[in-house]
Amino acid sequence: MEDPARLWPPPVSGYAEEQRLFQTLQNMLEELLIHKPDDPIEFMINHLKQNNDDAPKICILGPPASGKTTVAMWLSKHFDAIRVSQETLLFEETLALTEEAKAHKEKNQKIPNALWANLIRERLSNVDCIKQGWILEGFPENQEQAWMLQSFGIFPRHVVMLYASDTVLIERNSGKRLDPLTQEVYHTTFNWPSDPLVQQRLVKPDDLSEQEVSKKLLEYHRNFPEVSQIYQKVLKSISADQPSVDVLSQVLTYVQIRHRSAAPFTPRIIFCGPPGSGKSLQAALIAQKYGVVNICCGQLLKEAVADNTNLGELIKPYIDSGWPVPDNLVLELLTQRLSSLDCLTDGWVLSGFPRDINQAEKLHKAQINPN
Repeated sequence: MEDPARLWPPPVSGYAEEQRLFQTLQNMLEELLIHKPDDPIEFMINHLKQNNDDAPKICILGPPASGKTTVAMWLSKHFDAIRVSQETLLFEETLALTEEAKAHKEKNQKIPNALWANLIRERLSNVDCIKQGWILEGFPENQEQAWMLQSFGIFPRHVVMLYASDTVLIERNSGKRLDPLTQEVYHTTFNWPSDPLVQQRLVKPDDLSEQEVSKKLLEYHRNFPEVSQIYQKVLKSISADQPSVDVLSQVLTYVQIRHRSAAPFTPRIIFCGPPGSGKSLQAALIAQKYGVVNICCGQLLKEAVADNTNLGELIKPYIDSGWPVPDNLVLELLTQRLSSLDCLTDGWVLSGFPRDINQAEKLHKAQINPN
């Protein structure tokens, strides 16, 4: 039988993991299934050129006055991503459907779900959103909008659902202020602008009455269970009734998490620590629990000597005299063992080596890298 290390060299699997090749291929396949392009090859080439698989795709949802705008604006600055909200869509003069949406707004008519969904699709298809990613604030508002966005191939990677009691939200809503020039929303407590000129322009929104807020809350409570059901696998609920710094910290922690991948994964684990710290015991427990190969460097050296292998004969004098085995012999033995079929397929946990920085560098040069 051919050497398994030649069939599946460790550097190849390591490179695939580091470069996330499986995820790249998976993303391309998903895009092909969603968009069904006439020329799949050209479509895949363009997808790779965009190089935007890690661009943020985030939805910030929540009831009125929960702090969606504050969170979305902060994330937009942090990731240099494009914030998309009702205000920015209606203010975006380059979009073909903006005038139609404004006409509904001026007549105090509810903007249809289909119009909102098409506005969002048009905006997210712009180059800046494709390259930099997007933060979708307050959308989708209901099940119909969520389904429409999905039908357009718009799938957020992270959905943040802010929540707080109605009493807190009604009280907090009184601090909202609107910039009539840019349509940006600010707050007297949580998001006050530093520019004095902006401060002077701010006005109270027209829909600030308690009755209007209560009406919006009722509509939100009616719709959000269905929306949360659609996005349950990528959704995180975060309390808005806490200091804004804590809210932003929890949101950032969540949106930076990479969801579990379906990519094949072979564990390569190294346990380090001083003598008596329990490296060997922990390695054995890990190996037993996860079914990986347990490799203790000291035990491996003794087995090589006992089996009278070529390397074992070179190692034997050092073991018998109690002298340290040279690193080059240890590395050669480890390379052979870690290239065996069980280690390549099941993964491994190594203890007892490396013991210092020089050994670690030699391990790295030998392309034995933990993940």
